[in-house]
Amino acid sequence: MPLTESPLRLGCTQWSDPLWQGALYTSDSDADQRLAQYCSVFAAVEGNTTFYSLPNAERVTRWAELMPPTFRFCAKLPREVSHGGRLDPASPMLKEFFSRMAPLEQRLGPVWLQLPQRFAPASLSELTTFLDALPGEFDYAVEVRHLDFFRKDSHEQQLNRQLHQRGVERIIFDTRALFASTDTSPATLEAKARKPRLPVHALALTAQPAVRFVGGMDNAANLAALQPWITKCAQWLEAGLRPLVFMHTPDNRLAPELARCFHQQLQRRLADLPPMPVWPGEVEAAQQPQQAGLF
Repeated sequence: MPLTESPLRLGCTQWSDPLWQGALYTSDSDADQRLAQYCSVFAAVEGNTTFYSLPNAERVTRWAELMPPTFRFCAKLPREVSHGGRLDPASPMLKEFFSRMAPLEQRLGPVWLQLPQRFAPASLSELTTFLDALPGEFDYAVEVRHLDFFRKDSHEQQLNRQLHQRGVERIIFDTRALFASTDTSPATLEAKARKPRLPVHALALTAQPAVRFVGGMDNAANLAALQPWITKCAQWLEAGLRPLVFMHTPDNRLAPELARCFHQQLQRRLADLPPMPVWPGEVEAAQQPQQAGLF
């Protein structure tokens, strides 16, 4: 657990990546140890796994045991709920989601609703009816992908107004650095094919603005693209907000280091921001005896 709870909740898209062993994680860490070590460094994670399938009750209970109370698991609502047709507050899958996630208690949330690109302003009343029926004990955030929600006109204003009135955040998805990348690796090409390319409007509708940043395979270029977010997050934190910021790279191998660089630069702006804890894998490496030279 971080030494001091930070108002900045910084994280990645997952915690289970074995590519992070030997750096973020210790070299022989198993799945439980990786989660515990992730939580010792980062304060939140994107719960993308719940979009595709719900984990069993035993696994969620184990997660709750390993996550500190201050940790936030930003679980996505299942795609059967968000992408299956009309948003249905009575969906059995929606009820199953909250039942399955119950062991996480306060660690759950903000719960994310990722809407498909076809979800247009004409369906806004469907969204508000759905949001009004959700359990009141959790925070929520919505990600829209239809271009008509990004034109700074009455459609976007109405969306923002309806979300703000309900205390629901609008997720900011910034893929500009990814699409600016000239890298031609399979991971980058796949990411470009799968990720949306949308305008970016930096806004906070609640006390927990949420940013998903997707970079390329060059962290120097990624960090340059993050400079406006360093400024914006500093402004949010100075205003007493608690931003959630998540780092993506095409294969996510570079995501933890990008998050650390972002935090370091933000800390230069805000001296009171608690330092990022040391990485367990790097502690392990430093404790290894140095091999003596041959001569």
